[in-house]
Amino acid sequence: MSTRISDLNELQEMVDFEYVTNAETDLATVKITHCSGNKQVVSILSEGISEGDMKDAARGGLLDKAELMYCAPYLLSIRYDLFRVFMLARRKYEDFGARDVAFYDLALSSVRNIDSLTLASINPRDTGEKGFINTFNHITAQAFVTTVFSEELANFIADSHERLHMPELITGVFTDSMLIHPHNNPLDNYVDIINNEWGQEIGKDLKQKYGITKNTVWTPTLLTSYLNDLQAYYTWSMKIGMRPFRETDEVIVKFCKKLNRVMSDEDFEI
Repeated sequence: MSTRISDLNELQEMVDFEYVTNAETDLATVKITHCSGNKQVVSILSEGISEGDMKDAARGGLLDKAELMYCAPYLLSIRYDLFRVFMLARRKYEDFGARDVAFYDLALSSVRNIDSLTLASINPRDTGEKGFINTFNHITAQAFVTTVFSEELANFIADSHERLHMPELITGVFTDSMLIHPHNNPLDNYVDIINNEWGQEIGKDLKQKYGITKNTVWTPTLLTSYLNDLQAYYTWSMKIGMRPFRETDEVIVKFCKKLNRVMSDEDFEI
């Protein structure tokens, strides 16, 4: 979704929001529906555990960990995959060297691939952290997690992240200070949720197109094609021109090696 939206009211004209509370469980939920072209995506965010809960349990004792597993038994079956996603989402210099790359670097490279004609016609803020970089980062990460692991895991990661940073997204009840906060406001967070959903949709399509599984050995050719397909979506949805990735690009070579190592090396199991 484009980053060029000025306020929450404008977003509500483009996106359908439905806030409900389950009468049986008393859990609040927001259902967000967005259409682009002839395709529709629906994202559902409900109350549940957050990244903060997982971090607290990791730092705590056995009782803290047991309580978390009781609240979210799904965590037990995905713990190794969660760790692998963490490795791919962070620059881990101690494991992969001083010039390690992560999902963010793939997104940053896509921003650098925006052509000069497009750059001359857009607001400079669109190339900043809250512009194309943030949009590409969310879509890239969610696409890869969906393709390599599953949509269920991608959803879990995205939802636990949003619950930590702004749980009010679920109810739609915001203070005035939240609405005008420069870095953590509902407009940016809702756009992130929508972009996460589009990333998952693209990830499912590319998983099928290339026959990718957790056992796939990634080559520079495959990674280049995958990222260029992501860029084709950006070009179509945001009406921007972009140069393609090349198999010899440093970010391609480095991320390809990292991805294969993380997915195959038992040293990265916790």
